[in-house]
Amino acid sequence: MRYDEPLFRPPSEADSFILQATLGCSWNACTYCAMYRDKQYRVRPLDAVLADVAEAGGRYADLVRHVFVADGDPLGMEMGHWEPILLALAQAFPRLRRVSTYATARNLLEKTPAELRHLRELGLSLLYIGPESGDDVTLRRIAKGATAAEHTEAARRAREAGMDQSLIFLLGAGGRERSEEHARASGRLATAMDPKFLSTLTLTVVPGTPISRLEDQGRFELPDVHELLQEQRWFVEEARPSGAIFRSNHASNYLPIGGRLPRDRESILAAIDEALAGRVALRPEWSRGL
Repeated sequence: MRYDEPLFRPPSEADSFILQATLGCSWNACTYCAMYRDKQYRVRPLDAVLADVAEAGGRYADLVRHVFVADGDPLGMEMGHWEPILLALAQAFPRLRRVSTYATARNLLEKTPAELRHLRELGLSLLYIGPESGDDVTLRRIAKGATAAEHTEAARRAREAGMDQSLIFLLGAGGRERSEEHARASGRLATAMDPKFLSTLTLTVVPGTPISRLEDQGRFELPDVHELLQEQRWFVEEARPSGAIFRSNHASNYLPIGGRLPRDRESILAAIDEALAGRVALRPEWSRGL
């Protein structure tokens, strides 16, 4: 089986079979993202995708429990692609427990409630969504393609269809100028979207991206380490999902923490306060990454 690289997947899908159904990202305009800038977006031919499923099934039928459908935002595929793919996955892997994919608010809102329910019935159970911010000013500046209200509505539709969500917010995305507005609004959006899984990563300014050019021009400034920790605190203060597994242990983060929200809010805030006071060792720069 051959992949069109680069190939990305969430850290939690490390043990999953990766099925590449699309190449690149249909939006591909986010100012901070370099993941798919060298790829021209297209949906792979259905027969090629089904051939990959058949090949993997022939080799790993009894081993695969999780499948992640790549690349950037496959939820935007037409139902005529999704249906045979999900049916083939169920047939190829008898012990399959979860099918997941990246999604955007835009492609969630383009699906009807009936279509989303049908996808869930066929096995698509987890969506990875990266609002990155809940602040509409920041969302416009990073060219996310949807407002906080649109993300909230997209999440409501996913929940009503029975799909779980794993949300990603990006510390530093508002720059120094909108640090507090970005962090607090992100926490409020996490509350409104009410995911099962919730995480924060830290913005890395990648050379060649639009946000890197803004930084070079003095029009964007990334918060320093102390300010990023304060953003994390503001986020946790505001985030009140009904019951989410929270992780901030990605390699980009200076302070790896986690727990459940709202249950562990006070202990998480206490850990951040210890870091802000300089009593906790932070991840060194050399060990941080994307």
